[in-house]
Amino acid sequence: MWACNCQGDLGTHRSLVSLGFFQLVGGDSPCSGRVEIRDGNQWKTVCDSDFGPKAANVVCRELKCGTALSVPGSAHFGEEYTGFRLVNGSTVCEGRVEVQVLGTWGTLCASRWDLLDAHVLCRHLDCGFAESLPGGGHFGRGTGPVWTDSFHCDGSEAHLGQCPVTALGASRCSHENDAAVICSAGSMSLRLVGGGSRCDGRVEIFQHGTWGRVLDEQWDVQAASVVCRQLQCGEAETAYNPPKAERGTGPVGLRGVRCAGHEANLTLCNTSLPASAPGAGIAEDVGVVCWGSRQVRLENTTGRCAGRVEIYYQGSWGTICDDGWDLSDAAVVCHQLGCGGAVEAVGSAKFGEGSGQIWLDGVNCSGAEATLWDCPAGSWGQHDCGHKEDAGVVCSEFVALRLENSSSCSGCLQVFYNGTWGSVCSNSMTPKTWSLACKELGCGDGGYLATPPLYHNFSGPTWLDCVECGERNSSFWQCPSAPWHPQSCDDLRDETHITCNGRRPETPPALGTLCPNSTSCTDREKIRAVGGENSCSGRVEIWHRGSWGTVCDDSWDMRDAEVACRQLGCGPAVSALNEAAFGEGTGPIWLEQVECRGTEPSLQDCWARPGDSGACRHKEDAAVNCSDPTRGRPTGSRSVSLPVIICIILGALLCLLLALLAGQVRSARAGRRVSERAWEPFPEAVYEEIGYSPALEKQARFSGSGSYSEGSLTKLQPYPGDSKEEDGPGSAPGNRGPEGVDLSSLQTCGEQQCH
Repeated sequence: MWACNCQGDLGTHRSLVSLGFFQLVGGDSPCSGRVEIRDGNQWKTVCDSDFGPKAANVVCRELKCGTALSVPGSAHFGEEYTGFRLVNGSTVCEGRVEVQVLGTWGTLCASRWDLLDAHVLCRHLDCGFAESLPGGGHFGRGTGPVWTDSFHCDGSEAHLGQCPVTALGASRCSHENDAAVICSAGSMSLRLVGGGSRCDGRVEIFQHGTWGRVLDEQWDVQAASVVCRQLQCGEAETAYNPPKAERGTGPVGLRGVRCAGHEANLTLCNTSLPASAPGAGIAEDVGVVCWGSRQVRLENTTGRCAGRVEIYYQGSWGTICDDGWDLSDAAVVCHQLGCGGAVEAVGSAKFGEGSGQIWLDGVNCSGAEATLWDCPAGSWGQHDCGHKEDAGVVCSEFVALRLENSSSCSGCLQVFYNGTWGSVCSNSMTPKTWSLACKELGCGDGGYLATPPLYHNFSGPTWLDCVECGERNSSFWQCPSAPWHPQSCDDLRDETHITCNGRRPETPPALGTLCPNSTSCTDREKIRAVGGENSCSGRVEIWHRGSWGTVCDDSWDMRDAEVACRQLGCGPAVSALNEAAFGEGTGPIWLEQVECRGTEPSLQDCWARPGDSGACRHKEDAAVNCSDPTRGRPTGSRSVSLPVIICIILGALLCLLLALLAGQVRSARAGRRVSERAWEPFPEAVYEEIGYSPALEKQARFSGSGSYSEGSLTKLQPYPGDSKEEDGPGSAPGNRGPEGVDLSSLQTCGEQQCH
């Protein structure tokens, strides 16, 4: 996919230079970049072997850029697809989108094709801007391959080859879903330059084969409205004269524009100065900000589908206050960006503090709006927030890579998708695949497949199979694979374990990526033991909704402690402690009435009541003493040594009496809370009357006896949509996978199916 199309030596094209058949793209100025030659309606690159200093001087001279300073290889400015074209339309500026990959033409799948991508293609083909994206085979069905690559343009790129591309996990596509576009065509067109989008900036008009400036001394919103409508950018928000540093230097196309505001295009307006005011003022460049310039983006993460929410409004980027920010608001952002559904709505500047304006406060979306600014909210720029309250989102299409539970560069390869971590299957995996994975992880540029450990008990989904990176792929996310599926591996032994040839750099995490958070951290990083002798004993604290909080000791027992110790990486539990044995915590109490089986991988997977009822206090914070795996003996000996000694000396009978006494103390504590919990569906006074014992009740529940209703408990989840029930994602009812896709008819991609 990433290759140039050789055109012979430059001498055969020397006559084309003066006719505008050369351009420089991808550089940081109009006089630097990758050389492209126009061939019909498409631009093609020139191979390094055909391009030397003499040829470079010809291009620079003809482009009025002086002489060539250097001739870097084409890869210096990025690789590019071989060609783009529109076919089967009535003009060259409309039709079905076809892309040439390594000399082979195929159609582009429309599943992720949007207006920003289409704007870039239309501009690249000198066809103006994209007016519409017809579907349903409007321009007929294509032939040949269907490319499922997804372009993620922001609209400012010179051609599609400059846009980020993903191919990993893409769904299969047929010719019934070919991408198409109708462009506005290039003649007599307008453009806005120097802004942050195609719908704001300085006005230029294309006349007589060249772009010219538009000057005026009384530029107003009526004229600006004509420009915005002509560009299909909605209504005008602002008409302005750019500051001196942003003025143009080229030829003048129009001067003294007077519009009534209803004209179809700018050339229909009166473009002569009024006779009564021949010298009314000094004509200056004119600019507009259209309603369509509003954009949304996610900042301060490694992926495009998670981060701090920012809006482009009135020519500048700003943030959103987290007051009332919830999943419905996040869903609109994710849908608007083509990032699937919302997995998490976060606040408190979890993805770092932004700068500049805080544009919106009190956003209250229903979830069905097309754009974030369609939602009810306060007035633009009106707020009572600081940037420490900047809102963020995590969308289902956000992807990340890690080696499970590994601080080194060796382990089980996992990908984050649809709100949870899952494995990558090793079927058809090539050396290029694990090399790109190592590169993505910052672990060198190569490695090898490692032998899986004998006992690997990861219970999450297996997201990907048939990942086959080739030499043309420069990123792991560009590699083709089978579609996303939560049960991609036929056998857990197919999970990919790799060892990379490099070492992860010891650098502090970037702002906004501090652990723990719901997308880049392991379960182990979402729990800690505080106040003990070391990290394996102390008050149990868990990370949830952006802050650390404690666990109430109601029904806290050895099964719960066993899970906590395992999650801490501290071996088996020695004791489960209560009544703030290691001091009282601060902040929220996240869990009450924890009910673990003892086999769960984390406390977040246990059933519990949410701890926001106010019934518990920090004097009831739960704690643990775990085995210390580094020394092979229990930690926190001061808390357990006395009971152990007493039991040894006085025998098992006295231990039983002590246990009964402890049960009576717990019942008495429960009685003290009757008045506080009278409104709860199961007040502890009732338990006391029927001889309730948390330990006996838990035993009955998990042994299948008794009449306990699991519906009365709530499972705490780190983020919405991350279900770790035993049946796993995609299970009944309906066998639904990501975004509601019916998975029952999909085949599991085994080794024999990868080709």
